[in-house]
Amino acid sequence: MLDHKKEGIVIVLSGPSGAGKGTLCEHLREKIDINYSISATTRAPRPGEKDKVNYFFMTREAFKQKIKDDGFLEWAEVYNNFYGTPLDYVEQQIAAGKDVMVEIDPQGAKQVKLKKSDAVLVFIMPPSFAELERRIRGRDTETEEQIRHRLGNALNEINTLTAYDYVIVNDNIDEATADLQAIINAEKCRVERNSRIPHQFRVEKEKEHDSTEY
Repeated sequence: MLDHKKEGIVIVLSGPSGAGKGTLCEHLREKIDINYSISATTRAPRPGEKDKVNYFFMTREAFKQKIKDDGFLEWAEVYNNFYGTPLDYVEQQIAAGKDVMVEIDPQGAKQVKLKKSDAVLVFIMPPSFAELERRIRGRDTETEEQIRHRLGNALNEINTLTAYDYVIVNDNIDEATADLQAIINAEKCRVERNSRIPHQFRVEKEKEHDSTEY
């Protein structure tokens, strides 16, 4: 029998605030076994947060050294704190055959693609600008200025769409989840991800041939 065990893949999920990325990830994890990437950060832990569970908490010095060592899949500085995706963690997961979901902005997605050209970039779109605004306002957690800032950022992020491999319009969460699952399944069946199969087939044939000679 052919060994169908495959390395895991990295799936990058981006999209404007209010597109439903978090909800989509939660629904997907109910359907398939997928790891959600743990980010590293230099900010202080919040009440209830645990190291290596919610984040890899690091000092600024350790984070900067890891940057110098090219140890991040992607990283950024946000409000005077560093955030990044540790490369060693992701590589350990995919080597063990586990798929890893990374939810980041377009700048981070670009960094990931440079480090891992076979990463799968998926952009999550809201069904309309009006619906996006309705979702953001419906949170009732932000000022008018913050809402306008998020809506402006949304337009900038949507303009990066052509850098992605796939786009999903999140109008219905069940359909969007099915679309994302289908993308992952298709990517895992790509020929370039299964290049060992012909060799395994030849080895199996040779073993069978040798056994018939006795």
